[in-house]
Amino acid sequence: MASLYVRLFSIFLLIICIFPPQALSVVPEECQTKTDGCTNKEKALPLKVIAIFSILIASVIGVCSPLFTRSIPALNPDRNLFVIVKSFAAGIILATGFVHVLPDSFNMLSSRCLKENPWHKFPFTGFVAMLSAIVTLMVDSMATSIYTKKCNNGVIPEVASPVGGGQQEMIVVNVGQFHGHHHGLKPAPGTVDQQLLRYRVVAMVLELGIVVHSVVIGLSLGASNNTCSIKGLVAALCFHQMFEGMGLGGCILQAEYKTMKKFIMVFFFSVTTPFGIALGIALANTYKENSPTALITVGLLNASSAGLLIYMALVDLLAADFMGSKLQASVKLQIKSYVAVLLGAGGMSVMAKWA
Repeated sequence: MASLYVRLFSIFLLIICIFPPQALSVVPEECQTKTDGCTNKEKALPLKVIAIFSILIASVIGVCSPLFTRSIPALNPDRNLFVIVKSFAAGIILATGFVHVLPDSFNMLSSRCLKENPWHKFPFTGFVAMLSAIVTLMVDSMATSIYTKKCNNGVIPEVASPVGGGQQEMIVVNVGQFHGHHHGLKPAPGTVDQQLLRYRVVAMVLELGIVVHSVVIGLSLGASNNTCSIKGLVAALCFHQMFEGMGLGGCILQAEYKTMKKFIMVFFFSVTTPFGIALGIALANTYKENSPTALITVGLLNASSAGLLIYMALVDLLAADFMGSKLQASVKLQIKSYVAVLLGAGGMSVMAKWA
């Protein structure tokens, strides 16, 4: 799974590195990057360097903090507090898709710098986001099915309780039933728990979506020379990366990957935004954010990322937990988790004022 993730990430980075030079096409004067009193390349460069290291540190802290919670009893994945914190992080990821990424895509693909036909004749942002959500569902379902058959041949042994005489009963498991928690199932030696497989697929797909939009927002920051907006943007991105990392870190923790796979996922999440900023700095002289090629490419990437993040937040994070046995057994815990979701989504929405 790790090698597959590395290949997908490499292909994405190749696409990102290819399209900026194509954004050099001549565009109308009104679509050129505007300059004002805040535009200063020399003063902006130190701020971008600071942004690289501060966002990197915030990302590492965010994604790594859940991985060390097993040593803290109150934050163990089986405890209520972990569920509440995970709900808070899911709210942040949901707001990232709805409030940050999706509106940016709408603005780019409806820009006056694009031709009237077809970009102003059809809602490409909503269409691509919808397709992205459907494709994510396909990947989510098929990956779970493939890994299940590969590891367990589609059958999970359920260990009966001592009252039942210790007999084992073989049951065929429907993959769709495992969006909730089922702590009663104990796989026999040599088999892999179905819920564990779900956690692993969720962690992989979620990171892929986060990586896509992280590189894009880093590229936008690195290519900008507006000192007035960079300062607030850096603070907002640090907040964003830290708490989004907490959500991803919780998924990685539940996936119970080996140390090397955990390191690979933590590494890619942590470096993608700094990499995007560095790439933007390198292309600051040539990358034109208002050129048609740049608007179309980044706009479509944002739309696809938004669809993926919204699906993952609603289906694999929130619905999986709220429809699971743990939250269904406690209305009080549900209310606390709902409040956490609203706080996370609300806090991330407020950040839209700066980022």
